[in-house]
Order: sequence, then C-alpha cells, then structure tokens
Amino acid sequence: MEEQDPGQWKRTVIDASAGAIAGGISRTVTSPLDVIKIRFQVQLEPTTSWALLNGHISRPSKYTGMFQATKDIFREEGLWGFWRGNVPALLMVMPYTAIQFTVLHKLKTFAAGSSKAENHINLSAYLSYVSGALAGCAATVGSYPFDLLRTILASQGEPKVYPTMRSAFVDIISTRGFRGLYAGLSPTLVEIIPYAGLQFGTYDTFKRWTMDWNRIRSSNTSSTGADNKLSSFQLFVCGLAAGTCAKLVCHPLDVVKKRFQV
Repeated sequence: MEEQDPGQWKRTVIDASAGAIAGGISRTVTSPLDVIKIRFQVQLEPTTSWALLNGHISRPSKYTGMFQATKDIFREEGLWGFWRGNVPALLMVMPYTAIQFTVLHKLKTFAAGSSKAENHINLSAYLSYVSGALAGCAATVGSYPFDLLRTILASQGEPKVYPTMRSAFVDIISTRGFRGLYAGLSPTLVEIIPYAGLQFGTYDTFKRWTMDWNRIRSSNTSSTGADNKLSSFQLFVCGLAAGTCAKLVCHPLDVVKKRFQV
C-alpha cells in the first residue's frame, strides 16, 4: 500500500470539517421535523380500541398526525419547542461526522491500497458497505452520549423533566453512573451497521451509475472533457437517494433505539 499523501490527508481533514459544518446546519434546519419524529417514536400507542377499554393503556395517543402534533407543540411549548435538544444534537453531529469521514477514508485507503479518492470509487459494493458500517460504528461510540441527551430532551413535552442539557447529564450520572450515558448503545449499533453500510454502499453505487451515464451521454454527443466528473447536483441527488433508501430500511430499528434511550 502506498504511503499517505499529505495532500490527500489534508483533503480528508477538509472533507471531515466540511461534513461537520454541513451536518450542523442540516440538523438545525431539520430540527422541527426531528422533534416531531421523536415524539411519535417514543409515545405509547394503543394498537386497538380493546387496549383502551380494558385499561391496558390509560389514554389514547397524544400525537395522532403530523399537522396536529405541530399545532400542539407550538401551542404548549412555543416556537423554540421545535429546537428542543438541538444543542446536544449539534455537539453530537460534529464529532460523529469527523470520526465517520476519517475512519471511512482510512478503511477505503486500506481496501483500495491507495489514498486517492478516484481509486476508492472502484471498490466493490461489499467493501463500500463494510467500510461504511465500521465507520458508522466508530462514530456512534464516539458521540453517543450527545445522541442520548438529544433524544431525552427532544422527547419531553411540558412540564419538562430536564430544563437543560446539564440537568439531564447530572441526573443520568448520579442515578445510573457513567454507563447510563450509553444506555441503548447496543440497539443503536444494531441500527447503525445496516444504516451506515447502506448509506455509503448505495451512495458509491449511485455515483458509479451516474458516472457511467455521463460517459454514455458524452459519447452520444461526441463531446470532450472530464466525462467522469459529477456535478454538485448529481452528487446531491446520489446522497439524497442513498440516505432515503437507508432510512426506509432501518427506520424500525431507529424506533427501537429511541425507546431504549428514554
């Protein structure tokens, strides 16, 4: 395997930093949807009217639809209720993204025998999946306490159990010890292995398909230039499609993870 090119290492640091910043921005923008999602995931829901009539669950679900949940959260908690838990979410996404990109680059460099990104695209779907899954596991372990605090703060309505991130942290440490900060880690790892694997595996696959399509289009139009280059929009579409596929497959595991966390 060739030696690490300083320029390639610099590019990895830049990519990881850019990913952390982009992750922080996207977390903040999508926080209202994330809060609503978590409220639905952690509430106890009667599966039949029989459960309510027989007292197995004392009351029907508080949130029954996305529009109704939005109105209730706004009425009870105000506009800032949609950004509850955003601070630990930002503290989570920065180390998570930085660790994920760094480990992913190292694994792909080892698998491809080269640190050059253009050689990483030629890895098999299996190696892309394994690299993504391992990178996701490393990032999860490194940032998990912030994920736990984010879920706890975002899931609580009014009245608040924990008014601040500090109060939640102190209570967890005092009642459950340091291990309490990793409550639900096992189901989280069970979720992140297929999720991160599918996300990066399908992303690389979609990029290869798009590059092939660019080459075919270029040959049909007899144009010259960098046929393999992907536009920013094409990379965006590949990332969107990969993330959507991974989320659809792994969402049930995310529900289980959230129940363990709270």
